[in-house]
Amino acid sequence: MVVCGDDGLAHRLAAELRGVYGEQVTLVVPPNGRTARPPVVGRARAASALFDRVVSAAVGGRAGAAGQPPGPNPGPRTELDGVLEATEPAEEVLAEAGVARAAALALVYDDDETNIRAALTARRLNPRLRLVLRLYNRRLGQHIEELLDQAAALAAGEEGGPGTGTETSTTVLSDADTAAPALAATAVAGTSKVVQTEGLLLRAVERPLPADGSGSGGQYTLALLSGGDPDGGGEQQPRLLPDDEEVRQAAGRHAVVLEHVSSAAGTPSAAPSGRMTGVMPLASLFSRRLRWSLAGLAGCVVGLAVALWLVTGIHPLRAFYVTLLDLFAIDDPALGAPLGRQLLQLLSALLGLLLLPLLLAAALEAFGTFRTASALRRPPRGLNGHVVLLGLGKIGTRVLTRLRELNIPVVCVESDPDARGLATARRLRVPVVLGDVTQEGVLEAAQIHRARTLLAVTSADTTNLEAVLYARTVRPDLRVVLRLYDDDFATAVYRTLRAAYPHALTRSRSVTHLAAPAFAGAMLGRQVLGAVAVERRVLLFAAVDVDGHPQLQGRAVGEAFRAGAWRVLAVLGRADTPSGHVLEKGDRVVVAATRRGLAELR
Repeated sequence: MVVCGDDGLAHRLAAELRGVYGEQVTLVVPPNGRTARPPVVGRARAASALFDRVVSAAVGGRAGAAGQPPGPNPGPRTELDGVLEATEPAEEVLAEAGVARAAALALVYDDDETNIRAALTARRLNPRLRLVLRLYNRRLGQHIEELLDQAAALAAGEEGGPGTGTETSTTVLSDADTAAPALAATAVAGTSKVVQTEGLLLRAVERPLPADGSGSGGQYTLALLSGGDPDGGGEQQPRLLPDDEEVRQAAGRHAVVLEHVSSAAGTPSAAPSGRMTGVMPLASLFSRRLRWSLAGLAGCVVGLAVALWLVTGIHPLRAFYVTLLDLFAIDDPALGAPLGRQLLQLLSALLGLLLLPLLLAAALEAFGTFRTASALRRPPRGLNGHVVLLGLGKIGTRVLTRLRELNIPVVCVESDPDARGLATARRLRVPVVLGDVTQEGVLEAAQIHRARTLLAVTSADTTNLEAVLYARTVRPDLRVVLRLYDDDFATAVYRTLRAAYPHALTRSRSVTHLAAPAFAGAMLGRQVLGAVAVERRVLLFAAVDVDGHPQLQGRAVGEAFRAGAWRVLAVLGRADTPSGHVLEKGDRVVVAATRRGLAELR
């Protein structure tokens, strides 16, 4: 395996392939002076230890900064088989990395153009190579995927030979698209984590298990979350894919439970509603006060027309017509007419004078509304229960789109007036506060004191942490979700904040941590459908062919299970999946698995 990149995703992906799956990995990164992110191991242990000591002392207790405990294996090996330093993945660099003999190549540079150029070169060097590209532009990614697969097919046809190119594939992924659903789901209480494939919808939620031990069976419990030990023995750790007995003994703990498995055809559409299309409603052209004034004026016109009909006895339609003529001062004076008619004409003329400023105000308001339609909206007064989203970069833009698809009110905070997500916020008519979140008054302008959740997804860990700490001083019970890069630092922050604010929900998420399993699965030729974050661990969902798997073929769905490793959730193509269904050759199943469990299934 060859991994080329210039940020943390490349290092984490290489460690994933080497440590979890045992693959031979060559890592191509820029020289040390130009590397955007150093390797993931040990970058901030000193910083996290210092943070833990300072903050835990402030809350009057020790908040353990230890990471996740080692499993049966004391820890994955992260030593790589080779590391090359190169400014860009030119042809000679790819050749030196062994692309001509490699099984798969991952191009995870932050720049789309660099990845595309290197992919075209690599496909020419090795037509059989499995390519995994990181592209932010989805539409371009679809075209590039088709182009590279077509080039591989043509090269395989020229070479001839049975089966040539059958293992070739091109997969275009986006770390933003992979991580955004999990980040959005974490920010919204009660929002499900969803994995969808081939007409099947899998939805997982967090819920407490009954205290009497009669919780859901292991078939539906995907993970047990960490929590206090009822015997006073300290803090428990999250447990992925527990068996039935362990679930029964976990009474009172929170769990990630499989809530729903059904056809996606009958589910409500997740497409953006009309409020998200960017079409300006007619009511937004005029202020409420102006609309009421125009309505009152129309009522007066109707009243004058009725009075004229009663006084003169003319036809009602003619009375209405004459009233409008009087209103616009284009009728003859009512000289010699009865007194009632003259009074009504004077009132109509006076009403016409009042109409002129209203029409002028309406024209000015409509002009101003159209002029400012492309400007950013400010948070409306009285807004509450919303999500404050910090950062409108690649990740923040995808998270914003996901939140609006769920019809969640959002207020964005961005310091860069040229951020790529501002166009999306403008199109979705989402309020935006421009300013540095570390400056006083910015979060207040986003009405953080009435918000439901603070979701900090900027690219700077310290900025996210500073914003969360300040927000907690304003709202101690505020739900916060942080995007943090380093595992050690994130663990210290997560546990210390939870100790300092035990009644508030705190979650830390790493985009590379959520995205690396999907990239690794694509390099191995396995269809990884998605990932569900379980605190700082990840539960993977993948589609696996039963044929050739002794752990799956010939076994019932309920028996195709190994605690802490994998569990079969559904058989694709079947409306329901009874636990007694025997898996046969040709079946394709959806499994929930840990990283090591998925590696064993391989």
